[in-house]
Amino acid sequence: MKIQIIAPIIAATTVLAVLIFFAVRAAIKRYSEKKLESYQNDLLQKHYNEVENMYRQMRGWRHDYKNHIATMKVHLDNKKYDLLENYLNLLNNDLMTVDTVLKTGNVMVDAILNSKLSLARSKDISVDASAVVPEKLIVSDTDMCVIIGNLLDNAIEACCKFEEKEKRFIRVYIGVIKRQLYISVSNSVGGEIKKEGKTYITTKNSDHGFGLKRIDKIVDKYNGFVNRQDETDVFATEITLPLQ
Repeated sequence: MKIQIIAPIIAATTVLAVLIFFAVRAAIKRYSEKKLESYQNDLLQKHYNEVENMYRQMRGWRHDYKNHIATMKVHLDNKKYDLLENYLNLLNNDLMTVDTVLKTGNVMVDAILNSKLSLARSKDISVDASAVVPEKLIVSDTDMCVIIGNLLDNAIEACCKFEEKEKRFIRVYIGVIKRQLYISVSNSVGGEIKKEGKTYITTKNSDHGFGLKRIDKIVDKYNGFVNRQDETDVFATEITLPLQ
């Protein structure tokens, strides 16, 4: 009689435990997805602010164009060639901070690339970049922003760990190879690169980890491919995404 009573209790307890397990796992998944979504929204706002700041500086420089010309003409008329040369150097340095680095053929990629590479140069990082991107992609503008923004944010941070500024570099190549969009970013790394098996893990706060996860998730969404490699003081990421 006791066995007949205990058996349903055990069965019910087992079912309850299974339900609790799946409920907890679903809750953790929802929390993780919500946190990732929040991180993405914060990242996009950060990228937007950087791009807006760059173009605000460009608009300001163009607005002052006539004043710059007038000042230089005064120096020239007064034969103040040393002052003219100094003024030209100041303008050139100012313009370099807002100059468009690349014109890829894709407006969104132009915006995020130019913003990030301008930021890299302002931190004394040597930049070598080449990019040609189709005007229309199956990858959404938002997803491209997240991929490129994260890649370059991580690269900039890794470079800045080098106290020796001459060791800081970022190389970017984006193009079409075998009917796929190919993205390559390599950079110097002033610090330890940590891995667990074949998976790279962050050496900083959790946002870096979310950045890697967002890249992987987006690439997987489009059935693309990610390859990360490291050598002595150098880290490289390759991504391929379908064009159709």
